[in-house]
Amino acid sequence: MRLWTHQPGPPLGQVLMPLSPLLAAVALVVIGVGLLFSVMGIRASLSNFSSVTLGLVMSAYYVGFLVGSYSSPWLIRRIGHIRAFAALASMASTMPILHAIWVNPWFWGGLRLLTGLCVIGMYVVIESWLNSATPSKHRGKVFGTYMIVCSVAGAVGQWLILLGDKMSFVPFALVAIVFSVALLPITLSPQDEPEVESAPRFSLRRLFQVSPLGVVGVTAAGVLTGAFFGMGAAFAQGAGLSDTNVASFMGATLLGGALFQWPVGHYSDKHDRRLVLFWVCLVGAGVAVAGYLASTMVRESMIEESLIFLGLLLGGMIFTIYGLSVAYVNDLIPPEEVVETSTGLLLMYGAGAVLGPFLAGLVMSTTENAGFMIFLAAVMGLVALYVLKRLPAGSPMPESKSDYALTGQGSPSVIKLDPRGQVAATEDTP
Repeated sequence: MRLWTHQPGPPLGQVLMPLSPLLAAVALVVIGVGLLFSVMGIRASLSNFSSVTLGLVMSAYYVGFLVGSYSSPWLIRRIGHIRAFAALASMASTMPILHAIWVNPWFWGGLRLLTGLCVIGMYVVIESWLNSATPSKHRGKVFGTYMIVCSVAGAVGQWLILLGDKMSFVPFALVAIVFSVALLPITLSPQDEPEVESAPRFSLRRLFQVSPLGVVGVTAAGVLTGAFFGMGAAFAQGAGLSDTNVASFMGATLLGGALFQWPVGHYSDKHDRRLVLFWVCLVGAGVAVAGYLASTMVRESMIEESLIFLGLLLGGMIFTIYGLSVAYVNDLIPPEEVVETSTGLLLMYGAGAVLGPFLAGLVMSTTENAGFMIFLAAVMGLVALYVLKRLPAGSPMPESKSDYALTGQGSPSVIKLDPRGQVAATEDTP
């Protein structure tokens, strides 16, 4: 796996120093999002929200995420990057406070939609600015660093749930504080604002023509990721885990996703990605089944340790499905189409993420809390079966493959940093 080409240049620290305000801002945003997901799941569970209701509330976030993907570039064009980020961060910081004031599912659903809209807007500001400020020959280094920052920040956000009583105002206030502090690196940055770039066009019909398997893979990845972030904390709470171990389960799953991406991606660079995707889904389904058994049949004293360990493995499978699917599609297209194609794939990922929490909540309402793991196992099992079906009909492994690159949360803007799409670049960005 190569995240960058080995060309002579300045040390990594010298490259990243001017970009550190942007990386600090995205780290704070991801920490706040991770904490808000967890505190909402736990609080809703303790407030006796039904699984279906909680799933719908959490799905609203991804609806806002999709809407914001289209509205935020317009806002940036109107008022610029800094003022757009300030407005979105200001609005986002009020959402957690309003969650704490009135615990009502309909009210929370509206707040979640607005939160998703604000968060994706902040991602677009940071990532488009980062892309504009990064020289082409250093894109791989910056791309890899960005993904590592997001992965670690996501895990840190889970642990902040331990600061203060989960039934109090404190966890929501912490989210508001983190979103507000994220304003500082952006508004105090000495760098000039970048020019706004036009969003690339894409065609869903072309995506399906190039790779039906890739589209199914990224959609399933969205379903799984949305279900995990939306219902994972509620599942852990319902399984009897302490507050500390709820944070540990969520954090371990996110860290597993970060740790497994390198070996899985490196292996897929040398073998048929379809088979790697098949085994990842099959193993992931097996781990989820083990999680179901652990939460229902293992002795109570061992449930917490078992689920945390299984969470590490589960994250390693769930969070590599998107990267494998994107890399497989990129194997089949010209390098200059990476950004356009990845934008379309992210749209399908977002659509899956909208469905994930609702479908998981529906399953949990009919099979009790442990049905969360059955849902994850079913989704990964179906993808594994679809891979087997597509093997004879799908495109074979190409002779020249695109390098796998780390993937994480974000907007289509960050895909422009992916060095796989820079083959056609002819000059550095000033």
